[in-house]
Amino acid sequence: MDEETDGILQNRPAARDLDAIDRRILGVLVDDATISYAELGDRVGLSPPAAHERVKRLRRSGAIRNTVTIIDPRAVKKPLLAFVHIDTRGWGKTPELMAVSQYPEVEEIHTVAGDTCMLLKVRTEDTRALEGLLARLYETPGVTSTRSYVVLSTYLERPVQPGITETWPTPKHMAEPLY
Repeated sequence: MDEETDGILQNRPAARDLDAIDRRILGVLVDDATISYAELGDRVGLSPPAAHERVKRLRRSGAIRNTVTIIDPRAVKKPLLAFVHIDTRGWGKTPELMAVSQYPEVEEIHTVAGDTCMLLKVRTEDTRALEGLLARLYETPGVTSTRSYVVLSTYLERPVQPGITETWPTPKHMAEPLY
């Protein structure tokens, strides 16, 4: 990633498109980043040193940003998942509003297009903790309202996937031209 340091732009390797092997490597690593290079190579059809070199190149290019541990929310007593829409006066991304990132319950902050300014993904211990976070949001200058959506069940939650859908099906109402 280009990084500015004292006004000097630091160089990074030239960006290159991911090929099919890179995507297979990323797919395996998304499922288990602790896999050995020998096993990774076996799974994608490369030797262990070649798999290692590919992973190093993917890290240098920024395609792999970080290696993390995914925690079971129940293990850390945060079973309540909610999405909070925040409406603000003016531009939503203010330093005061971004300060909510200090709370470990706030997992994601997004500016969005549509009928709201910002979207937060939060996990809390219970509704009382969620209410406390909402109270903190209402203390933030510029926040005019929020809408919270509490998740009842989660059927799919995953990190970014390396695959791309090549062809989307044509909706039935668009299959035949009108004229």
